Amino acid sequence: MPRSVNAVARRARRKKIMKQAKGYFGRRKNVWTVAKNAVEKALVYAYRDRRNKKRTFRALWIVRINAGVRPYGLSYSKFMGALKANKIELNRKVLADLALNHPEAFKAIVEKVK
Repeated sequence: MPRSVNAVARRARRKKIMKQAKGYFGRRKNVWTVAKNAVEKALVYAYRDRRNKKRTFRALWIVRINAGVRPYGLSYSKFMGALKANKIELNRKVLADLALNHPEAFKAIVEKVK
């Protein structure tokens, strides 16, 4: 008696991976084993970089805040310390946006904590 294999499930599984590999270059897009490895690697990168994105944005916000407070004779750390001391609870994302897009509002905050 022939061996029972679930060809339907196998084809569906492979189609799913090949669909994810669409747009890849060379054999990565149309050869099963190469595509499978490429998609697995891409998913690992995607998982890792969803976490790295948070770090990267926080670093960007810190740079923007620091650049925003320097003209007023403050450093980033002194400014953040003064914010905490004055009980002003604005997060770094909002402060960075104010420093970049609304300098007059940012200046008012800096003058308040000085």
